[in-house]
Amino acid sequence: MSLYADLGGPVHYVDFGGSGPPLVLVHGLAGSALNWMTVGDELTARHRALAPDLRGFGRTPLGPGTRLRDNQLLLDRFLREVAGTPATVVASSMGALLAVRQAADHPETVANLVLVDPALPWRGRRPFDPTLWAVSAALVTPVLGGPVAGRRARRWGAERVVAAAFELCCSDPTRISPEVVRAHVALETERIAEARSQRALVQAARSLAWALGRSEIETYRRVQAPTLVVHGDRDRLVPTSFSRAIGDRFAWEVVVLPGIGHLPMLEAPAQFLAVTSPWLQVRDGSIAAEG
Repeated sequence: MSLYADLGGPVHYVDFGGSGPPLVLVHGLAGSALNWMTVGDELTARHRALAPDLRGFGRTPLGPGTRLRDNQLLLDRFLREVAGTPATVVASSMGALLAVRQAADHPETVANLVLVDPALPWRGRRPFDPTLWAVSAALVTPVLGGPVAGRRARRWGAERVVAAAFELCCSDPTRISPEVVRAHVALETERIAEARSQRALVQAARSLAWALGRSEIETYRRVQAPTLVVHGDRDRLVPTSFSRAIGDRFAWEVVVLPGIGHLPMLEAPAQFLAVTSPWLQVRDGSIAAEG
């Protein structure tokens, strides 16, 4: 079900249903609630699953801003005013950084964390990827990033934009179902028609790039919620070694999915659910026993 909440401006979200404790699905940079469409229904077996569109993404307007701090405030308000707390938060890429900060700063709002190919700051070697470097450089270039991205999107059209995104984020884009591709193309068609649609991407990308250059060690240390990290070993955007290192340092459970890229919930939903569902079931049982 497609709904809106007033959280300092309209925020679009998808309510997948369910009547259990709240579970909030948070997308990453350039994503939307649609990123969870292949797993959202399955997660309602034990939870009420909700997936918001962050500021400027999906069908949520730009609002006051789309930097990390703006979307951090959105997530906090969504948890408190829409989902209910404490909630299980399942978050991908940039959304995982928001979720980790939320769990560290407001531990009463987060019961469990599932981080999917998380874009978390960590000092380590990144393999050189010319395509990824070119895309990143174009986005963060001052002044030019937004207009260039907007012109390219209009020139390419929605189908090519979506295809290029899945090519970058997936080990094998052909694994993504045609239904998922059509839904993303339809949304991108809407966004290209909006003159400001690329502004959110560029602003958020710059904010994320700045954040990735900082240390978040103390943030990770303050996370109290049980944490599972799921990471595809063919991820071109975030090295799997980063998740392994953070997991080892802070006792977070890490599961690596072989042959999968940056979006396992879309590229390999069955494998994603095979890992996350049993983990969540155990955690739900522990919470019930403690209660």
